[in-house]
Amino acid sequence: MTQTFDRDFWERHWEQRPSGATAALPANPYVGRETAELPPGTALDAGCGGGAEAIWLATRGWQVTAADISAQALAGARERAAASGVGEDIHWVEADLSHWEPDSRFELVMTNYAHPDMPQVEFYARIAEWVAPGGSLLIVGHLHGGDSAHSHGHGTHGHGHGHGADGAAGEASGHQPPAEASATAAGITARLDPDDWEVVTAEEVARTVRVGEGRAVSLRDVVVRAVRRM
Repeated sequence: MTQTFDRDFWERHWEQRPSGATAALPANPYVGRETAELPPGTALDAGCGGGAEAIWLATRGWQVTAADISAQALAGARERAAASGVGEDIHWVEADLSHWEPDSRFELVMTNYAHPDMPQVEFYARIAEWVAPGGSLLIVGHLHGGDSAHSHGHGTHGHGHGHGADGAAGEASGHQPPAEASATAAGITARLDPDDWEVVTAEEVARTVRVGEGRAVSLRDVVVRAVRRM
């Protein structure tokens, strides 16, 4: 059965999360790796969920707009941002990203495990339109199919959330994302016209995280970063 990732789905998801579970989650490691050399500017976190990645950027000088379909997710994210000292530095937007349009373009558009109520790769192509010339697109998602990861590095690389839910945490706890919420590096980059984009990173990665009382869980991620040509 096809899963519908609508507003009701995500509100139920956040209502069911254990108290304090999101507050303990760090930003995913790809955000730091892929943005480390970028000068701080304007950023959009599309499907910000609990806000870990938006907060990480804000603490490093970025002007962040964090959008999510779930009011529950945004309420928790605001509290976490305030506790981190960046509550006034993030603009929070409650929006269905399959329909919402920003009123400006951003120097960084990122999404981390977001599952909108539209085809996954179509969503990535949609948010790519919101990147300013010279800006960067960073996509972190669930890898589609297969039991192992294969690296497809470009350039110098090669190394949750829902409409905000923390996707990595959800997968780690045993809730595997449905096929329609996953993608491949090739599927994503095929939507990025080489005349308009330089692909810097396109890889499929296996990593291990510790959950609960130190239980090791393997995750399979797809990571794509591209720069819009001027």
